[in-house]
Amino acid sequence: MLERLRQGPGEEARREAGLTSESPPPSRWTLRTIRATIQAIQNYTLSGVWWWLRRRVGVKLRSGRVQHFSPDPQYKTKVAKLKRCLHEAAGNPKETTLLFLDEMGYTRWPDPAPTWAAAPPADPPQADRQRSNNGLWRVIGGLNAWTGKVTYLDNYIVGRAKVIEMYDRIAKTYSRAKRIYVVQDNWSIHTHPDVLTALEAHPQIKPIGLPTYAPWLNPIEKLWRSLKETILKMHRLANAWPALHQRVNDFLGQFARGSKRLLRYVGLLGDGQLAQAMQFT
Repeated sequence: MLERLRQGPGEEARREAGLTSESPPPSRWTLRTIRATIQAIQNYTLSGVWWWLRRRVGVKLRSGRVQHFSPDPQYKTKVAKLKRCLHEAAGNPKETTLLFLDEMGYTRWPDPAPTWAAAPPADPPQADRQRSNNGLWRVIGGLNAWTGKVTYLDNYIVGRAKVIEMYDRIAKTYSRAKRIYVVQDNWSIHTHPDVLTALEAHPQIKPIGLPTYAPWLNPIEKLWRSLKETILKMHRLANAWPALHQRVNDFLGQFARGSKRLLRYVGLLGDGQLAQAMQFT
């Protein structure tokens, strides 16, 4: 049974879905196409199929996830180094700090998203752009892997000057730390000569490069996702650019003293691979 489900829908599912003979079968299972494919349950009601799948077979509706792949030939080596640094920071958080660094941008115009609204024939909810010109604003932030504290800067552009300012901010914020690991992606500005020269003033900051195209190893990406879902989608501030900035800043500012809830959300608490690397016994 499980092996048949892993193979994906076939001819029986195509017929059940009412597709033509020239059409390929659907890619995902439904209760109807499962019932049409498995002979032993073809006389079951849909609720009976649901019960049989859950209680007898141990199958339930689950969200799929992306099979991550990085083309970096040093992927395993870089991941191992990241885990060693996480373990070190967890073992001696008073002297060693690890931050995940990243940048994101957002626009004046809201993105559409599902929301509760009146049923048809009422008009659907709109991402109201208020006839305003669009604009772009950027944020650079660092997420403390041990405390969940978020340090950030924002501006209409984040270039090498802002990256240098961010390193200065990190050094000041964690002035008591003897070693500050800063985990970052492969953005070319991180290795710009001006940036590298500025880093010489902060020998305690140790940049740690992520594998190429591996955002799943940078938990602050999930913070950006939460920001977009919570604040930026369907907002009503297209004509109030400063107010939108302030709302974004308020969202990030709630983590100024750290947050265990945020750590759990981004995968630094729990049973994920990065969380496990921080377990210190």
